Amino acid sequence: MRFHCRMRIVLGVALGLAAAGVQAQMFVDAVQYPAWLERRGLEVPLRPGIALEAADRVSTGEGARVQMRLSEGSTVKLGERAQFVVERVEDRGVLKAALSVIAGAFRFTSQAARQAAGREVSVKVKSVTIGIRGTDVWGKSSAERDLACLLEGRITVGSEGNPTVTLEQPLDFYEKPTGAAPRVARVDQKQVDEWAKETEPQDDGPVSRGGGKWTVVAGKYTVRDGARAAVRDLRARGYPAELAGGERDEPYRAQIRGLAGEAQARALMSNLRDMPGLGIPFVTDLDLGR
Repeated sequence: MRFHCRMRIVLGVALGLAAAGVQAQMFVDAVQYPAWLERRGLEVPLRPGIALEAADRVSTGEGARVQMRLSEGSTVKLGERAQFVVERVEDRGVLKAALSVIAGAFRFTSQAARQAAGREVSVKVKSVTIGIRGTDVWGKSSAERDLACLLEGRITVGSEGNPTVTLEQPLDFYEKPTGAAPRVARVDQKQVDEWAKETEPQDDGPVSRGGGKWTVVAGKYTVRDGARAAVRDLRARGYPAELAGGERDEPYRAQIRGLAGEAQARALMSNLRDMPGLGIPFVTDLDLGR
C-alpha cells in the first residue's frame, strides 16, 4: 500500500472522522492556516470537516483563524495564537458543552432562532467562567488579563474567589486582570469592531472551507522521498498537506486541497514561498487527484 494511502487511513482512524453511526456535536467549518488538532497525544493539522470530541485541543498559529459549529447551530471562532479545549460536548435533547479558552481570542454566537432552553454551554477563559444564555459574546485570554464582552443577549460571569455577575447590556464587559480584582465596565462599538476582526476569517487569508475547490501545489518531485519530506514538514507547520501523483512518469506532488477560492489559495501560496525544501508553489482549481 502506498504511503499517502496509509497516511489517510491512519489519520482517519485516529481522528474518528465520518464514522458510520457516530453523531458528532461539534465540527470544524473553516480554517485559516496554520492550525493544529491534538487528540490522545497525536497532533495533526486542523482542517474543515473534522468532528471534535471531548478532550480535543485546537491550536492556531500566527495570523490564523478557526470557525467551529455546535450541533444546534451556534458558532465558535478563534483568533491567532489561540489554545482551545473541548472539555465536554453532548446532545441528548439538550446540548451540553463545556469549552475552555486557554489563550487567545474567541467569539461565541448563537442562532437567533434557537432557544437557550435547549442549550447549556459554559466557556472558561482561563480564570473567568461564562454561562451562555442565547447570546453573542467575545472574549480573550492573555498574560495581562482575561476578558468577556457581551455583544447581545445575556451571560453570567465569575472568577474564583469573586462573586458571579450577570451582564445584560450589550457592550458591557467583565475583566479580570492578572493578580488583581475583576471589574465590570463598558466599551464603545468602535473597540468591539476592532476586537471582532481578531476572530473573523479574513477574505484575503489562506482559508479552507468544506467544498473548497482550489489546491496549492507546494512542490513537484521526481523522487517520492523528497515529496514525503515536504509533506511531513508542511504538516508539522500546521498545513494539511498530502502526497499525490507518482503514477507512470507523473512527478510526485506535495499539495494542500480545499482552499475556499483563488484569493485564499494565493494567500496560502504566499505563506509557503519561503519554506525550505519546496519547489515553486502554484495554485489551481483543477482536480489533480491524489
